[in-house]
Amino acid sequence: MYREDLMTIEDLAKYLKVKKRTIYDWLKKGKVPAFKIVGQWRFRRTKIDTWLDSDISH
Repeated sequence: MYREDLMTIEDLAKYLKVKKRTIYDWLKKGKVPAFKIVGQWRFRRTKIDTWLDSDISH
């Protein structure tokens, strides 16, 4: 895992061009691949890209 591959909620919202509230909703529903480090959500860019690719194809 590389640090530059990790994103915060704010980073992911900018990356996907959605509001932070949307990210929180996705987290609550288990829709987006994520994990917590010391109580803070983190997202791997590679996992997000894979998730996007698989979500679009379905």
